[in-house]
Amino acid sequence: YRQPPGSLTSPSPQRAGPWGAHLLRGCHIIVEETNKGGNAMPVYTEKVMDHFENPRNVGEIEGADGVGTVGNAVCGDIMKIYIKVEDDKIVEAKFKTFGCGAAIATSSMTTEMVVGKTIDEALAITREAVADALGGLPPVKMHCSNLAADALHAAIKEYQCKAKGEAPCSST
Repeated sequence: YRQPPGSLTSPSPQRAGPWGAHLLRGCHIIVEETNKGGNAMPVYTEKVMDHFENPRNVGEIEGADGVGTVGNAVCGDIMKIYIKVEDDKIVEAKFKTFGCGAAIATSSMTTEMVVGKTIDEALAITREAVADALGGLPPVKMHCSNLAADALHAAIKEYQCKAKGEAPCSST
């Protein structure tokens, strides 16, 4: 199935999204968009789709040790990552994200990557590492991994500020 240029139709309308048709090929879900030449191009990996359709660690942490909130005024995505820290290790991480599928997937992956890490190890998680852990993102969606890593770092910054007894501590 090839969608016509500019088309948002798909063989399964309930699975159509703003980036095109979700096509089933054997056991693989491939999200495609049509380039200017009319050829279908893969956009999201299976891992991105899995974290989008089945996000891990969604929600808030009551009494979180750190909360990081970031947003992108251009695309409208907003991410909030919560962390719980014990003995310098992140023992729990959750997120709330308002945004596209890539924003949800990167938030989910970031929370999975950080649990069990020390603060220093968590600070070493880069924007690229988040995208790589998902098997890559389209260039137009790389800013989503930037937001996820930035929200994590903001949560850690707030935790460090509170641990030092500094006030007020802000995650933005």
